[in-house]
Order: sequence, then C-alpha cells, then structure tokens
Amino acid sequence: MGHRKRNAPRRGSLAYRPRARARRIVPALESFETPQVQKPTILGFAGYKVGCMHIITVDDREKTPNFGKPLFNASTIISTPPMTVYGFRAYTRVNGALQAFCDVYAKAQPKDIERLVKMQVKDPNEPISKIEKNLDSIVKFTALVYTRPRDAGLSQKKPFLFEITVGGGTIKERFEYLKSVLGKQIRVSEVFKPGMYVDVAAITKGKGFEGPVTRFGIKRKQHKSRKSVRAVGALNPWHPATIMYTVPRAGQHGFHKRIEYNKRILLVANPSETPITPKGGFHKYGVVNCDYIVLKGSVSGPVKRLVRLRFAVRPKNLKVQPPKILEASIPIGKG
Repeated sequence: MGHRKRNAPRRGSLAYRPRARARRIVPALESFETPQVQKPTILGFAGYKVGCMHIITVDDREKTPNFGKPLFNASTIISTPPMTVYGFRAYTRVNGALQAFCDVYAKAQPKDIERLVKMQVKDPNEPISKIEKNLDSIVKFTALVYTRPRDAGLSQKKPFLFEITVGGGTIKERFEYLKSVLGKQIRVSEVFKPGMYVDVAAITKGKGFEGPVTRFGIKRKQHKSRKSVRAVGALNPWHPATIMYTVPRAGQHGFHKRIEYNKRILLVANPSETPITPKGGFHKYGVVNCDYIVLKGSVSGPVKRLVRLRFAVRPKNLKVQPPKILEASIPIGKG
C-alpha cells in the first residue's frame, strides 16, 4: 500500500460529528440571547416548510457593487400558524446553575395536548402568587407553547410542544407579559418583522445507510484495487492498532439536526392579504392557508417538516430595514 505520493485535504468535515440520526423531529435550541429586543416577547417561533420561490429585491447593502440594483433571491416559504401559550416556567439560579422554580399552566387546556402529556391543571393563581412573592430571585422566564400541524393544513394530529425563552424588558415586565398571553395565541407578525435576521433549525432529509463515498465524499479507488472500490484505502496503521473516529466509514446519512445562522426575512404576510399559493397548490404541500414568512436562501429538511426560528444570536446587522420587493414568482415545476 505504501505512503501516499500527494497531499490532499481531508474528506468530510469533523464539525458535524457524530453523524447519527436525530433523536427527535423537533430540533432543540439551547441559546436565545439577543440584543435586538426592547419590549418583552418570545424569542422564537415555529413553522412548516412549504417550498421555494424567487424574489427580486433592491439590494440595500451599502458599500457593495450592486447597491441599489435589482437582486435575484432564491427564497423559502415557511407556513407559520399561530402558536398557543399553554403555560410558562420561571427559573432561579442555584450554585451558578439554572433550576426550574415554578410552572404556570392555563386553566383551559385543549384536548390535543393530551395526545402527548396528561396534565392535572390546577388554579393558575396559586403558582402566580408564588412567583410574585419570589420575583427577586427569578432570573429567567420561558413560555411553554405548542403548534398544531392541522392549523397549517397538514394531516398530523399531534401538536409539537417546546420551550421558548422570553426576552426584552425587565423580569417584572416579562412576568406581566406572560400573564397577559397565557392561554392565548401568538402570531408570527407579533414576533418577527421583514428585514430581521433569524437563525433556522431543522432536521435534514434522511438518506438512510450510505457508504463513505456518498457520506464523506472520498474518492473511489482504481478498478484493479483489492476487493473493494468504494472503501477507504487504509483504515489505520499497524501501531497503534486502533481505528480513529476521524476515518470515513459507512453509516447514517441525513436526518441530522442543523442550524443555519443569519437568514434574512424578506416577507411576513397573510394569504388573505397577500396570496402566495400558485394554481394547483405547492408541490407536495398544497395550499398555504395561514400566516407565512419568506426567508432568503434555502432551509434544511423536506416539505412539511417542522422548522424552528429564533432571533439571530450573532447578527451581522442590528438595523432592521424591510427589503423593497420588485417581483416574486414560483419556479416552474415547484407549484
């Protein structure tokens, strides 16, 4: 076998290890810190991937060669039905770590939640008074929300439950905000505005069990090689006699959690005011019958998959400037 004669960059990034199947279809978001929010609000939202479209906008990036000229944008449509706040949670800090202090649930809970969890809802005034007495020790509030696929016109009956951090204002203002929205619905237009940057988390398309050529992009060996062509030339040296985790091997390809940073919102609208569904509906999705947003660029995952959004944790530009849209069209064969 011998030593290789030419140097080459390694095949496959080590930044995405382990390349295993995601545990849940709901992508987790740990960080919600952002400097963009002034008033109390939830720092994220959720929707369902619809399809792609083309939008021509005026380039508003200063100090660029195309400033002020028409810019062609490949974009993704995400259906975002209203989310319901069925409760909220208060956190305290114990020995430097966050610890849940108290949960507050709305008195009237829909039957859809019982498909996932069974809660014995008590009077919400008791935990609210408990939080009011210990408000000085509370350091964080999170909203317990759910989104129903049926509100977006999908067939799935089970809702998706998750926690979203509440930011902006003081702790007392966040507490008053959560009391005002408890048991109510929140629309995407109350959280995000056109021109803002968001982070997008989703589970990618699943490709199943694949070999190292497809999974990592290594080269095929010559046709006269021993036994295998689509395998690694050497797994490991004689000493140490162990296979490193960095060696490309066969395994799961796709269905991984991925987060993309700084996706710009081009449009936040309602189909009754701004129709977007083409004749015959979107390919593999159908009709958009609820609020939707349009993001610049692509989004991970297949059509109808859950997509989570949050305020950008490392935004490039803090100035929110709505883009000027000149034209929008659905690609042929996608609608």
